[in-house]
Amino acid sequence: MSRDNYNPAIHHLGRRLRLAVIGGGPGSFIGGMHRQAARLTDSYDLVAAAVSANPERALEGGRNLGLAEERIFSDGLKMIDAESRREDGAEVIAIMTPNDSHLLFSKAALKAGMDVICDKPMTNTLKEAEELAALVEETGLIFRLTHNYTGYPMTRQAKAMVETGELGEIRLIQVEYVQGGKADESQPDPKGAEAPWRFDRVKGGPSLVMGDIGTHAHNLIRFVTGLEVAEVAAEAGAIVPGREIHDYTGALLRMEGGARGSYWVTQAAAGVENSLSFRISGTKGSLEWNQEIPQRLTFKPLGQPAQTRTPNGPGTLPLSAWSSHIVAGHPEGFPDGFANIYRDAAEAVAARRAGSSPRPESLSCPDHRDGLSGIRFVTAVLESSEKGSAWTKVK
Repeated sequence: MSRDNYNPAIHHLGRRLRLAVIGGGPGSFIGGMHRQAARLTDSYDLVAAAVSANPERALEGGRNLGLAEERIFSDGLKMIDAESRREDGAEVIAIMTPNDSHLLFSKAALKAGMDVICDKPMTNTLKEAEELAALVEETGLIFRLTHNYTGYPMTRQAKAMVETGELGEIRLIQVEYVQGGKADESQPDPKGAEAPWRFDRVKGGPSLVMGDIGTHAHNLIRFVTGLEVAEVAAEAGAIVPGREIHDYTGALLRMEGGARGSYWVTQAAAGVENSLSFRISGTKGSLEWNQEIPQRLTFKPLGQPAQTRTPNGPGTLPLSAWSSHIVAGHPEGFPDGFANIYRDAAEAVAARRAGSSPRPESLSCPDHRDGLSGIRFVTAVLESSEKGSAWTKVK
């Protein structure tokens, strides 16, 4: 079966997986992305939802998704319980709620025998992350995390090039994730019932910028290089005067194996949209990529002219080819990266349920171990910042 018409659920089970969602109600950007990603893979049937804790919004959202009213809920835990009792109940739970409830719903789903796709970050605290990771290991169920930038064909091409030795030994890593959505200084910290939940430290976690985009930047360099951050010297805080939540973090990195790195994330760079980029240098050459031009990966080999790699272009490696769904010269980006995460999750879930083996290309999808590593990194960054940017080991 060719990659172009390969459907993981149909291949392993002969049917689509039954999916239920928690969160992502009317007006939610990320909820729409999750559901669209599931549809793009053609591997899931959406059977139940608890898109909001508000009964009216939950009912409205569920109806808009075409669900029967008896499978529309305003309580995610009640939905998990009800679906676990049905012969045709949900097999996979997708969670896109505020960060503080990721552990609650993931635990309930795993204990009910359901596989989980969860929005990042995995949890708000290291203790929670360790508890959840241990439960995934104990149950043997599938847990996948939607660090969707690892689903882009060219970030996967970069990973494959590192793995095949085209860069040699990694020496230097630079990563930055720069946004401008919180650069407006007229209202530093929105208050009241209409304030975004990410400005609430209980719901959003101890550092808004680290939970929201900082974990993406960390995850991406781990994904591409295969290296863990060993130590950080970091500063986290606010650039906008009068703001209490974090909108900026800068850090120096010491990687396992001796590579050095720099890390910069902010949501307060006026005018910038969504500039996630990396430069990775090894003994044989360097790679450069920017999310705003996602179909171009620049390879600069030592002593040779620079090369541009594109999806399905010359030099495409199998991991990248697996992740690209259209012919060369056509851009693939954010929705496609998200869909690749959902397809890889479907491959793992369907293979597990069928007792078969998943395709190797699907195994790079972020899981509970990646989520735990991300929270360990956030914890070390905040500890370092509190100690005056002192070098701090990442557990």
